[in-house]
Amino acid sequence: TFIRESGRMVCFLATAFFWILFPPYLLRRIVKQINFIGVKTTLVIILTGSFTGMVLALQTYYALAKFGAEASLGPVVALSLNRELGPVISALMVTGRAGSALTAEIGIMRISEQIDALDAMALNPYKYLIIPNLLAGIISLPLLNAIFVVVGVWGGYAVGVGLTGVSRGTYFGGIRDFVDAKDILGGLYKSLSFGMLISWISCYKGYFTGYGAEGVSKATTQAVVLSSVTILIWDYFMTSILLT
Repeated sequence: TFIRESGRMVCFLATAFFWILFPPYLLRRIVKQINFIGVKTTLVIILTGSFTGMVLALQTYYALAKFGAEASLGPVVALSLNRELGPVISALMVTGRAGSALTAEIGIMRISEQIDALDAMALNPYKYLIIPNLLAGIISLPLLNAIFVVVGVWGGYAVGVGLTGVSRGTYFGGIRDFVDAKDILGGLYKSLSFGMLISWISCYKGYFTGYGAEGVSKATTQAVVLSSVTILIWDYFMTSILLT
C-alpha cells in the first residue's frame, strides 16, 4: 500500500511538471495563488520570525556568557535562522495556514464534482488547479523565508542589544564576518524544495480525497501531518548534502 501510494504521488507530480511545458499559462491564477499562499501568510511569518529571533537571542546569550563568548551572539542567531529555523519554521507555518486550505478547497471541488465539470468543459484540471499552486508555493516560500530571517535577526538585535547589553557593532559585525553567501543560498534551496513539497502533498491529498465531509477532513489532516513530517525529514537530507 505504501509503495503504491508513493508511486501514485510521484506520477501526480510528474504529470503536473509535464503540463507546465505547454501553454496556456494561467498567469492571473498563479498571481492569485501567490497572494493566497504568500501575501496572506506574511503577518504570521513576521510575528513568528520576530519572536523566534528574540527567544533564540535570549537563550543563546546566557549559554555563550558561560564561556565568555557573548560577542558571537549575532553570528549564532543569523546562522541558525538562515540555515535551519527560517526555512523550516516558515514552511511549517505555510503548511498550517495555506496547505490545509488548499487541500480542503480542492477536496470540496472533488466531492462536489467541480473537477469533473472542468473535464467536461475541456479544461485541464492540472493546468487550472495544480500547476498554479505548485508555482505559487515555489515562488512564495523563499520570499517568506527571507522575511522570516530578516525579522528574526532584528528580533535578536532587540533582545541582544536592547536587553542583554551586547554592542550594536559587535552584533552586526559578527554577522558580516561569519555569514556568507553559502549560508544564505542553503536556506534558499531548502525553501524552494519545501514550497514544492507543501503544494505537491496538499494538492495530491485534495485531488484524491474521499467522498463526503469525512473524506475532506481526513485528507486535510493527512496533508498537514505528511507535509510537516516530510519537511523535517527532507531538511535533514538537504542539510547533509549542503554541508558536504
